Amino acid sequence: MLNFASFLKLLKESFRDLLPIILVILFFQLAIIQTIPENWLSTTIGLTIVGIGLAVFLLGLEVGIFPVGEGLARDFAHKGSTFWIILFAFMIGFGTTVAEPALVVIAEKAAAISSGRIDAFTLRMVVAFSVGFAIVLGVWRIIKGHPIHYYIIAGYILVVASTTISPHEIVGLAFDLGGVTTSTVTVPLVAALGIGLASTIKGRNPVLDGFGLIAFASLTPMIFVQFYGIFVYEYVEATQTVKKVASHLAETSTAYNLSIINILKGILAVIGDVAPILLVILFFQYVVLKKPIENFRNVVIGFALVIIGLDAFIVGLEMGLFSLGEMMALQLTQNDSHVIIYSFAFAIGFSTTMAEPSLTAIAKKAQQISDGKINDFVLRAFVALGVALGIALGAFRIVHGGDIVYYISVGYIFVIVLTFIAPKYIIPIAYDSGGVTTSTVTVPLVAALGLGLATNIPGRDPLIDGFGLIAFASLFPMLTVMSYGVITEKMGIKGQQEKEELHMEELRHALEHAEDMGLSTVNVQGTDKRHSYTMQFSAVHVIVPKDREDEALIAAKEAGARGVTIMQAHGMGLEEMDNFYTRLHSDATDSNLMFITPTRNVESIIKRIMKDLDITGEGDGIAYSYPITHLKGLTLKLADL
Repeated sequence: MLNFASFLKLLKESFRDLLPIILVILFFQLAIIQTIPENWLSTTIGLTIVGIGLAVFLLGLEVGIFPVGEGLARDFAHKGSTFWIILFAFMIGFGTTVAEPALVVIAEKAAAISSGRIDAFTLRMVVAFSVGFAIVLGVWRIIKGHPIHYYIIAGYILVVASTTISPHEIVGLAFDLGGVTTSTVTVPLVAALGIGLASTIKGRNPVLDGFGLIAFASLTPMIFVQFYGIFVYEYVEATQTVKKVASHLAETSTAYNLSIINILKGILAVIGDVAPILLVILFFQYVVLKKPIENFRNVVIGFALVIIGLDAFIVGLEMGLFSLGEMMALQLTQNDSHVIIYSFAFAIGFSTTMAEPSLTAIAKKAQQISDGKINDFVLRAFVALGVALGIALGAFRIVHGGDIVYYISVGYIFVIVLTFIAPKYIIPIAYDSGGVTTSTVTVPLVAALGLGLATNIPGRDPLIDGFGLIAFASLFPMLTVMSYGVITEKMGIKGQQEKEELHMEELRHALEHAEDMGLSTVNVQGTDKRHSYTMQFSAVHVIVPKDREDEALIAAKEAGARGVTIMQAHGMGLEEMDNFYTRLHSDATDSNLMFITPTRNVESIIKRIMKDLDITGEGDGIAYSYPITHLKGLTLKLADL
C-alpha cells in the first residue's frame, strides 16, 4: 500500500537488517585487523543511503511489480493460451538475466582468468538462455501440477553427472553462475508470475505450486555452463596468459563521487537493467492481452520507486562498503589464522544475506500466502544461517583443498533426503531460497573472498578454486529452510485459517457429545446460536459490605468476569454468633456477588478482589468458589469463548 506509514515500517526493518553488517565490519576491522578505515565517514553515509534505498525499493515492489506480475499471470491463465504463457515466461527469464550486473561481473572475471577460452558475452548468452528455459520449465510444471521435487532431483542428477565429464576449470564457475542469475528485480517478478498462475489455475496451491521458478533458474545454468565449458576447453585454444587477480583485488575503489552526473548515470544504468522487464510487460499487456494495466498510476509509481530505491541502494554500497569489504577480505586472507577466515566468512555470509532485498521480498510474500504459518523474519534468519554455513565450508575447501564436486554432491544428497522428510509447503520455498541469497549485496564480497583466498594460498588456482563460494551459499539455505519446516511441523505451528478450522472442529466435536456427557451449554450474545463445551465452569461468590459493592464489581470485571448476580445479605462475625439470639435481625448490610465464569478465570478474579479490597488485611468480606456441572442458559460473548 502506498502510504507514509508503510514506508516508515519498511525503513525501520531495513536498518534493522543492516545492523548485522555494521557489527561484523566494526568487529573485524577494530578487533582483528585493528585499523580504522580511511573512508569510515563515506561508509557511514553509504550505509544510511542503503537503508533508505532498500525501504524505497521494497515499497515499489509492493505497489508496482508484485501486482502487475500477478495480474499478468491471472490474465494469461484466463486467456487459456499455453503458448503465450510459455513465451512470456521465456522472455522474462532471458531478458532480465542477460543484463544482470552480478552475471556481468562474474563473466568478465571468468574471461580474464581462462586464458581467453571463455568469452564473457557468449557466457552471458548461455546463462540467459538457460534461465529462460528454466522459467518455461517451471511454468509448465505449474500448469500440469507436477510435484516440484521430481524436476529438482532429476536436475541435481544431471548437474552431478555433467561434472564427471566437464573440465575442472569450469565446474566451480558453473556452480557459481547458478547462484547469480536471479537479480533483485527478477526474483519478485518471477515469484509473482508463479504465485499468480498457481492462484488462478484450478486445483493449484499458491504455496505448494507458486514457488519454485527461482529454483529452476538457479539449477539449469549449472548444466548449460558445464556443457559450454566442455565445448570451449575441447575446441577453443588459449590465446593469452592467465591474468592474475591478486592486484585487482588489492585495489580499493576510489571514494564515490556523489555528484549529480554520477547520480544520473546510476539511475540510467538501473533503468537499463529494468527496461527489458518493462518492455516485455508492455508488449504482452497491450499487444498480446490487448487490455490496459489495472491501477496504471500505482504501477508507474511502483516502478519509479524500484528504480530510485535500487539506485540509492547501489550508490550506498559503492560509497565505501564494497571497497572496505574487498580490502578486509584481502587482509584476512593474508592472516595466518584460518579460524579468523572461517569466522569472517560465516559472519559476512549471515549479515549480507539478512540485508538482501530479494530475500526480504520473497519472505514477506511467503508469510502472506502461507496465512502466517511462515514467519518472514525467522525464514530469513534460517536462510542467512544456511548462507553463513555454506560460505564458511567453502572457505574451508579453498584453504585445505579438495574437489568442489564432492562437497556439492554430498550437499545434494542431504537436500534430496530432506525433501522426503520436510513438510510439502516448505519444499518449493526452500528450493527458491538458494537462488535469492546471492544477489546485489552478497556476490561482490563473497567473490572477493574466494578469489582472494585462491590467489594468496600456495597451490591454489583462482579459476579452479576461486569460484564456488556462491555455489555453497546457494546450496546450504535449502537445507536450513527445510529444517525450519521440520521444526515448525514438530512444534505444531499453524496458519490462521488452520487455527480457525481446528477451533471449528473442536466445537463440532463438543456439540456431538454434549447431550451424552452433560456438558455446559451457553448462548452466544447477539445471536440465536447455542453451543455446548467441554470447558469447566465455576461459581465465584464474593460477600462484601454494600458500600464496597462497586469496588468488587470493577475488580472482578478487570480480572475477566463477564456477568454477575447480586443478592442482598447480612452476616455475623464470631462475636455476634456468640450472642445470636440478642443480635438477630434481617436488615441487609452486605452484598453477595455471584460470578459464573470459566474455571480458568477463578484464580485471577479472587486474587484481584482480595487485593483491591484488601480482604485479607483490614477489609471486610469473604470470597470462595465451587465447580458447576450441567450449566444451562448462560450467555457469553463469542470472544470470551
